[in-house]
Amino acid sequence: MSASVPTREVARRAFAAEFNDATYTFKESDDDRAPVYSLLPTGERANRVFVVGTLTETEDVGEDSEYWRGRIVDPTGTFFAYAGQYQPEAASALRETETPAYVSVVGKPRTYETEEGDVNVSLRPESITIVDAATRNRWVAETAERTLDRIEAFDGAASETPPEGGEAAVSDEYAAMAETQYDPDLAVYRDQVVKALEDLEADAEVAAEA
Repeated sequence: MSASVPTREVARRAFAAEFNDATYTFKESDDDRAPVYSLLPTGERANRVFVVGTLTETEDVGEDSEYWRGRIVDPTGTFFAYAGQYQPEAASALRETETPAYVSVVGKPRTYETEEGDVNVSLRPESITIVDAATRNRWVAETAERTLDRIEAFDGAASETPPEGGEAAVSDEYAAMAETQYDPDLAVYRDQVVKALEDLEADAEVAAEA
């Protein structure tokens, strides 16, 4: 009998501000090869993410070998992407791309605990591609829509009628996990969506006047 071929996880869209808040990671089985998920505060798991933004800065931060760090900015904040010898195509893209440039990145979230006990979230890119402004704008619009969908689902999962004298449990598995791990203020993420869309509208007005 042939071994089953693992399917690739769907790449989730998330703005930088939410991505950087996704400090909790988990596996859904004890298998060493089981995927590691980051838990988005709006109640979705993410093994892979798809982001588009402005690559504003690149730097080789490696000591013994090349290890490139890229700073990618969207309307809500900054993604940090790291690529070395095990991600040669992405490392090459960071090495060779002149900044600033719009880029799309597909990769895996990674968390790192500092000596102070803080958890930093970064992106290990599988691919980095230079794109145009239209692609970046479309990503902002679609990511805003997906984020609002997650917030609405989270609110729906939390709004079920509670048992008499008790509080309503969040019914969706990942929303419940996010509620436990983060106790998120969803209004913050809704405000970030509004900001991103306002920035998009302002950019469109500037482009129309040019």
